[in-house]
Amino acid sequence: MAQIEIYTTPFCPYCARAKGLLDDKGASYDEKDVMMDDKARSEMRARANRTSVPQIFINGRHIGGCDELHALDAQGKLDPLLAQPA
Repeated sequence: MAQIEIYTTPFCPYCARAKGLLDDKGASYDEKDVMMDDKARSEMRARANRTSVPQIFINGRHIGGCDELHALDAQGKLDPLLAQPA
């Protein structure tokens, strides 16, 4: 199973939607709440070159946010990514 990292904040509807899709797929992920964690937020900015949440990484590859994750699923490309070993 792939290694999934997702940078989030509480009460973010896009974060909830992205996590919901991953949950529906049975994927486990490492969630990093950046709301009160400046170090995690800086790490997210450096890795994703974006400031919005969620920011999703699968096996170290930046996927993007919620819309990009759902687009990959709609294209049939998410399941193969999730099946790759970490």
